[in-house]
Amino acid sequence: MANSLLSQIQALGVVVDIDSMDHKAAKSLSVSTTFHSMTSNQAIVNGQLQVQWDANLEPLVSQYVQDALIDISTEDGILEVLNLVTVLLASKVIPYLDKTGRVLAQTSPRTAYDKDATVAHAKALVNVFGKHGISRVCIKIPVTPQSILACKELEESGIRTLGTCLFSVPQAMAASQAGCLSISPYFNELRVHFPEGASSYIKYSDPVRQHPMSPIIYSIIQTFKERQTSTTVVPASIITVEEAVALARLRPHHLTISDRVLALLADAPGRSDDELAAVTFKVTEEKSVFDADYLSNNAAALQIALSDDPETSRKIKEALEIFGRLEKESIQFLRKALSAHEA
Repeated sequence: MANSLLSQIQALGVVVDIDSMDHKAAKSLSVSTTFHSMTSNQAIVNGQLQVQWDANLEPLVSQYVQDALIDISTEDGILEVLNLVTVLLASKVIPYLDKTGRVLAQTSPRTAYDKDATVAHAKALVNVFGKHGISRVCIKIPVTPQSILACKELEESGIRTLGTCLFSVPQAMAASQAGCLSISPYFNELRVHFPEGASSYIKYSDPVRQHPMSPIIYSIIQTFKERQTSTTVVPASIITVEEAVALARLRPHHLTISDRVLALLADAPGRSDDELAAVTFKVTEEKSVFDADYLSNNAAALQIALSDDPETSRKIKEALEIFGRLEKESIQFLRKALSAHEA
């Protein structure tokens, strides 16, 4: 392990998080490495809900529904159950995290354009985590004009947040101004992780130089470090080993990586110093973009920035649609499984 590519990335000072709720994978990988935090989203929850339902989740969830008299036919009722599932899945990964690491859960995409609803869902998640003795929590929230104001309110109340579905410098600056603990700029669009969008994935021979998100993420990292902001940069949506290496060369604070890619990195031999050397780019935006006040007037500047950037707006919209579809799949699965149990 001492000479693995994964250990080399960590030796660069890049903290590694696990982007997975597969506790078996986390346990296997933890034999040779240490993860700081665990990240998740509606896609990850949906996948592990179906994998772990019979063996781990069904008895606990069914008993909870019965004891709490939850009406799973209502939206509030089934979302309460989904919150519990999210917490139960996360709880099984915690033993394999660093003692200061956090578990991260994502607010519903249906609340992404509603500040109060985002705040309410974040607080509900934190409450369920608390009931299970879990206090090291951070809530992932898509960076829209409405939800970034929710981040600010939550941070002021003591709930840590991470800005997600993030593809642009204005989104990153808004999250920093809101006091977010972290941000996760996506290297790849969310759709490329799924069959319907896989054909749009481009595999670059030199992703650190060729990928269009490299200079954007570099600009965010450098600006945050120069301004000594407390918000850390945690790039996400990494598909290949070469992309993980490319992002490590940008020297972010963290990387959050799927268990599949982590296993490949752990098995990969080390690289030369030149292959892991830090790279530099010209900062992608004018100084005024970094200096704008993105939160005042109900995040008007962020709204304008997104309106002027149709590509980022498209990526956010598509990500929320995908997460929304997978949240619905989880709800349908739970209703069917719980109804069968009651019968």
